[in-house]
Amino acid sequence: MGIKQDLLDNYDFDIVDEFIVHYSIMTYQMENLIIYSSKKDEYKNNIEELFRIAHNIKSAAGFLKLEPILKLAILLEEVLEEARELQGPANDDFIDWLLAVKDQFDKYKVDLENDAEEFSELDPNIIKIPTNLEKN
Repeated sequence: MGIKQDLLDNYDFDIVDEFIVHYSIMTYQMENLIIYSSKKDEYKNNIEELFRIAHNIKSAAGFLKLEPILKLAILLEEVLEEARELQGPANDDFIDWLLAVKDQFDKYKVDLENDAEEFSELDPNIIKIPTNLEKN
């Protein structure tokens, strides 16, 4: 039995379908927000929006008990919480890390859509969180 089928066994089809649609929209929005976080005048707003997306994914994934998505969203939210305190702009290492997280979310989306048996393996670069997040 696959991931999506497990969800359908425990939740209404409309809830699962709505999650996948909203999850896809949120992950799609992430790329431009990440890339333009390298610009000082867009940093604060983009980090806030990324934080909001991470929080929403965390809430929905927690409700649906999608542990890999939940854990990644929690990690992203924690790093973005730190980034919210900075003036920016984001440095290249932070941008690359954020893009790796976005790519992982995309892999999870494909896993859900294809009803994979289990979620894709976590990209090991994600656990290598940059120590400095902003340009000097």
